Amino acid sequence: MKKKRHELILRLIKEYEISTQEELLDLLVENGFSVTQATVSRDINELRLIKVQGEKGQKYAFNDQNSHNLNKFHTIFAQSVIGVDVGGNICCIKCFAGTANAAAATIDALKYPEVVGTLAGDDTLFVLLKNEEGALNFKKKVEDFLRGE
Repeated sequence: MKKKRHELILRLIKEYEISTQEELLDLLVENGFSVTQATVSRDINELRLIKVQGEKGQKYAFNDQNSHNLNKFHTIFAQSVIGVDVGGNICCIKCFAGTANAAAATIDALKYPEVVGTLAGDDTLFVLLKNEEGALNFKKKVEDFLRGE
């Protein structure tokens, strides 16, 4: 469901000059998605949408650099990660031998606001998060990416 919603959001921001979360929310509802403003806000953050100057003022847009980073993130994780677990405010990501550093570099490049830093060995990656809730949310993000969502 989330993947389909994200696809629709990307299509909508290409078709319309959407300048507010409320406008995006209304268009999502018109297209059959029952979402809240909080969900729209999270979607904007996850898609890393930016605001650019449109013909009528500021509008949401997708940054092509973000597309490259998201594809890179998905590829590295899909080929590297064996599993992910949480202990307190740390995510432990088990990887195939020799791939943990590449996975850590990708997380660093994506600049997730909840991530304090990463530490990688050969096959294990620790991701330090600001708090336990952030660690649980980050674990879910990794699991979602692994499922292609």
